[in-house]
Amino acid sequence: MGSDQEDSQSIKKNNVQKKQDPLHGITLEMILNELISDLGWEQMGAYIKIKCFNDNPSLKSSLTFLRRTEWARKKVERLYLWNKRQKNKKTRIKS
Repeated sequence: MGSDQEDSQSIKKNNVQKKQDPLHGITLEMILNELISDLGWEQMGAYIKIKCFNDNPSLKSSLTFLRRTEWARKKVERLYLWNKRQKNKKTRIKS
């Protein structure tokens, strides 16, 4: 059995990992909705050449494809993080 101290250390380690993961707590649907709002399907399809963005795109078909296709989901996650950085740069410049 683990001691209370070991349990406490495990919880702290888990919390540190969550803080280091910029996507923690953000669902794939949230990511897509923000990208659609900020970039639109056409620009998303230009950045990531996948059929569900370029041929009759929909949120449902994109979610289905991305949940099953890890390489494409990773590209979408990277695009989302890039987009967030760009938005942060713009708000800093305005301030």
